[in-house]
Amino acid sequence: MAVPYRGLITLSIMLATIMQVLDTTIANVALPHMQGSLSATQDQITWVLTSYIVASAIMTLPTGWMAGRYGRKNVFLVSTAGFTLTSLMCGMAGSIEAMVLYRVLQGCFGAALVPLAQATLLDINPREKHGSAMAMWGVGVMIGPILGPTLGGYLTEFYNWRWVFLINLPLGVITFLGLWLFMPDSERSDRPFDKFGFFTLTLVIGSIQLTLDRGEHVGWLEAREILLYCAIGCSALWMYAVHTRQSAHPFLSPAMFRDRNLVASLFFIFFVGIILLATMALLPPYMQNLMGYPVLDVGTLMAPRGMGTMLAMLIVGKLTHRVDPRVLILSGLALTAISLFQMSLFTTYVPPSLLIWTGAMQGFGLGFIFVPLSTVAYATLAPQYRAEAASVFSLTRNMGSSIGISMVMAVLGRNMQINHAYLSEYITPFSSGMSINQLPGSLASQAGAALALLDAEVSRQAATIAYLNDFRLMMWIVIAAAPLVLLLRRPIQQAA
Repeated sequence: MAVPYRGLITLSIMLATIMQVLDTTIANVALPHMQGSLSATQDQITWVLTSYIVASAIMTLPTGWMAGRYGRKNVFLVSTAGFTLTSLMCGMAGSIEAMVLYRVLQGCFGAALVPLAQATLLDINPREKHGSAMAMWGVGVMIGPILGPTLGGYLTEFYNWRWVFLINLPLGVITFLGLWLFMPDSERSDRPFDKFGFFTLTLVIGSIQLTLDRGEHVGWLEAREILLYCAIGCSALWMYAVHTRQSAHPFLSPAMFRDRNLVASLFFIFFVGIILLATMALLPPYMQNLMGYPVLDVGTLMAPRGMGTMLAMLIVGKLTHRVDPRVLILSGLALTAISLFQMSLFTTYVPPSLLIWTGAMQGFGLGFIFVPLSTVAYATLAPQYRAEAASVFSLTRNMGSSIGISMVMAVLGRNMQINHAYLSEYITPFSSGMSINQLPGSLASQAGAALALLDAEVSRQAATIAYLNDFRLMMWIVIAAAPLVLLLRRPIQQAA
C-alpha cells in the first residue's frame, strides 16, 4: 500500500537520526573549552559525555513498548520536542551540575529517535525497497559519529562551544513539523509494562557503562568501585533472566530472539560498533599528538571516511536485492580488514594521501556491512516486533562502541608503558659509545636536556607502536567476526 508523503517522512526521519547520533561525538572536541567556561575538573567534564551515553542507552530499552502503547508518531514527536528543548538548555547551561542534568535529559529524550526512525522506514517502504531504506537510515547513523568531531571543532574554533548544542534547534524544529504534518501513526498494543524487567536491565546497562567509563581512571578490577559495578550488573542480569522465564509479559519479547537473522545480526552490529567508534577515538590523538596535525586538519583528513561510507551505502542500497547480502557483508569485512592492516603499518609520519586512502576504504567497507546487515536483521522478523528489535539493535551497536573505545584505550595505555620500558632497555651510557663524563664541558652541561629529549622520543616511538598494535587488534576482531556470516539466511529466500 502506497504511503503518502514518503519522501518528506524520510527527510524528517533522517534529520532526527543525524541530530541524535551527531550529539554522541560532536561535544568531544569542545570539552576543554567547556571545562574552563563551567569551572569543572577533568573528572567532572567527562560526565558531559558519560551522562548522555548512559541515559541514552537505558532509555533505548523501553522504546518498543512506548511505541506500542502510545503510538509511534506520538513518541517520535515528544522525543523530538524534548531533545530540541534540552539542546537549548545545554547551550545555555551556566554550571557543570546544570550541564550534566540537561545532558541526562537530552539522552533520555533522544534515545528513541534512532530505533523509531529505523522501524518507521521499514514500515513505510515495501519489502523490495528495504535495502534502499536502510541505506538512507545508515547514512545518518554512520555519518553522525564521523562528522561530529569535525563539525564540533569548526563550531568551537570559529564561534563558541555552546553552538555545539544550539545547532540542534533549527534541525529539531524542521523535524518536528515534518513528523507532525506527514508521519502516519502506528497500531497500538496493550502489553503491560514489565517494571521489574526494566529495572534490572537498567542496572545491567548502567553498570556496564559506568564500568567502561570509570575503569581506566581507577584501575579496573583493582578498585572497589568497579567491583561494585560488576557485582550489581551480574546480579541484575541473573534476576532478569529468572524473571523473564517466569513472567507472562516480559520486558523484551522472547519470541523475537527466536529469529536467527536478528540474533546473528546483533552479534555482527556489536563488532561494527567496536570498529566504528574505536577507530574514531584512536585516529585524532594519533594525528595530533604524534604527527602534529592541527585540529581542523584532522577533521578534514577524516572526512573521506564519511564520504566512503556514503558512497558505499548509495551503491549497496541498489545491490541488496540483486546480490546475496552475505557476499556484500563479507566484501565489507575484507575492505575493513585491509584498511586496518594498512593502518597497522603507519609510522610517526604518515602522508595525508595514505590517511585519506585508508580512511575512505574503511568507511566504504563499513558501509558495505551496515546496510545489508540492517536489512537481513528484519527480513524474517514479524512486523509487530520491529520497533522493539530496532531498539535492541541500536542498543547493541552503542554497547559495542562503548566497549570498543574502553578496550582500545586500556590496551593503548598498557602497551605504551610496556613499549617504553622495552625500548629504554637499549639506551644506556654504553650503547652510545660515549658517556656524559667524556663529553666536552659545554655539552656535558646540556646533557640533562639531551636526556629529556631522548626520553621524549622514546615515549613517542612507544606510543606509535601502541597505536599500531591497537589497529592490528581491531583487524583481527574483524577477521574473527567473518564466520558469523554463516549464521545469516538470505532474505530473498524468505520473502516470497
